[in-house]
Amino acid sequence: MNATDRTPADLLRSALAADPARPLVTFYDDATGERVELSVATFANWVAKTANLLQDELGAEPGERLALLLPAHWQTAVWLLACSSVGVIADLDGDPAAADHVVAGPGRFDAGLACSGDRIALSLEPLGRRFRIPPAGYADYAVEVPSQGDRFAPYVPVDPDAPALAVSGLELTGAQLVERARADAETLGLAPGARLLTGRGYDSWEGVSAGLYAPLAAGGSVVLCRHLDRLDADGLAKRVESERVTATAD
Repeated sequence: MNATDRTPADLLRSALAADPARPLVTFYDDATGERVELSVATFANWVAKTANLLQDELGAEPGERLALLLPAHWQTAVWLLACSSVGVIADLDGDPAAADHVVAGPGRFDAGLACSGDRIALSLEPLGRRFRIPPAGYADYAVEVPSQGDRFAPYVPVDPDAPALAVSGLELTGAQLVERARADAETLGLAPGARLLTGRGYDSWEGVSAGLYAPLAAGGSVVLCRHLDRLDADGLAKRVESERVTATAD
């Protein structure tokens, strides 16, 4: 990654310039058997579309707060980078009543109604399927995002020293987030091309760093596993081998 990168969006742009075809996020849900692999280019396309949705359709502006009521998931990772692209503060498991926008998944829709602003619902079904009937008070992400543009440019340049992420009582600017992610990558032994397997949730800095930011900062990739505790030792060993995992943070 480039030493001049100061926001998560910068890290993604550098990854895209370096090798767009390599894997970036490989997601498993061991409760459903789902596996999704996104290259840097595919992930960046999802981020661009989501950032356009956030900026153009929801009217989000830098400094606004978006409560992310979602588990560790590839679509959560997309939303985190989309928020960074626009300059919106991504508040993981944040208070919807204090947020300008909310993005919620199954089990969190009632809580998200406390947000008086825009509300987006994710089904978290395989392949990002639509709801048959969206939850009351919400727009369906899977309906809204496909028509968005494949390229994104913020109306206002993102300030690296502005708040970017809130998680578990910690609030970080974009520059602080990148600095911490680089330090975590070093601690985890991640080098360019590394494959980190993690079963940590996105409810702490340690979880979201291992599950997205540290591999991105290192020029590596993440094998993000939800419900990893359902996998026995033999199954885990097979996954480590098949995914060419070089480091773990479970």
